[in-house]
Amino acid sequence: MRILSIFGTRPEAIKMAPVVKDLEKHPDAFDSIVCVTAQHREMLDQVLSLFEIEPQIDLNLMEPNQTLASLTAKSLTALTDVVIDVRPDVVLLQGDTTTAMLASLASFYQKVPVGHVEAGLRTYDRYSPFPEEINRRLISVVATYNFAPTQTAVDALLAEGFSKESIFLTGNTVIDALLVTVKKDCELDMDFLNPDKKLILVTAHRRENFGRPFQNVCKALKEIAIRNSQVQIVYPVHLNPNVQDPAYRILSNQERVHLIEPLEYKKIVHLMKRSYIVLTDSGGIQEEAPALGKPVLVLRNKTERPEAVESGTAKLVGTDAKAIVSETERLLYDKDEYERMSQAVSPYGDGHAAEKIVKVLLNNGKNRMS
Repeated sequence: MRILSIFGTRPEAIKMAPVVKDLEKHPDAFDSIVCVTAQHREMLDQVLSLFEIEPQIDLNLMEPNQTLASLTAKSLTALTDVVIDVRPDVVLLQGDTTTAMLASLASFYQKVPVGHVEAGLRTYDRYSPFPEEINRRLISVVATYNFAPTQTAVDALLAEGFSKESIFLTGNTVIDALLVTVKKDCELDMDFLNPDKKLILVTAHRRENFGRPFQNVCKALKEIAIRNSQVQIVYPVHLNPNVQDPAYRILSNQERVHLIEPLEYKKIVHLMKRSYIVLTDSGGIQEEAPALGKPVLVLRNKTERPEAVESGTAKLVGTDAKAIVSETERLLYDKDEYERMSQAVSPYGDGHAAEKIVKVLLNNGKNRMS
């Protein structure tokens, strides 16, 4: 069976890497081919190197300041050509990026079955996150195999009318990648870190938070640093100017706030392991931090990952500065609340999601949900 795996961003690569590596364990069963669009060039390459993946096809579609429309038009044409040339039996894609949505559409146009890794995530708000919420709904309509990470995702797909036979509960492959990566040796090279201070790790870059919401996040970080001398904040700042400009304008001269360049995946995992609290609007970190026992404050008003909130490992705080400061300080000073969140059980699986996905493909979809 010829399997074409398509991805383009660092988060996709992280979550697809365990699947690609597991496919490689079955050379007699699979002809595994990897295609990257390089929607995120430099950050993608770091993950490929970490997991020792060499794509057979590299479309290198990244351009500075490209719009969603221009990326969409260019990617659909290029990915259609790839699907025609490779003639796969199944196309695997992950998540809800523009690359994933267009890979599903290109495959559908050629009547090639699609396997959707991390299917069934929903906020039911088409503009939050934007454009990811609509991307993943479109992919679900096309997919033959919906690899759902949690029972909540399964239930969402069933509620939307997708057949039980198309849905497979696998766990989330990000936990597979995380558990492998955290075992690797890693030198952080951050002399500014003070082991006597509580480390707050921040990641914030969502498109729907651009503008005033993101400025509010930065103001909250400034206030936290000023009011709490026992903390240090480390913020790897995304390269997008909509993030860089306000972050450096508001936070660059603040003691105990360290603005650094984006980190390679291995370093962000080890920094997360060392942290006391994580503040994020990222999707993947909402899944990863709880697996390391780190409370997560989600800088969004809605999340497609309600399992973490329901299990108690994460809390939605939105982008209101006062709320962010209040909930952060609650975790800093309320020992019982901190322990409740840090000791809650992660809902995202046991690190064997990729094996389950590959098993479905080995059985050609016969091992379906009971």
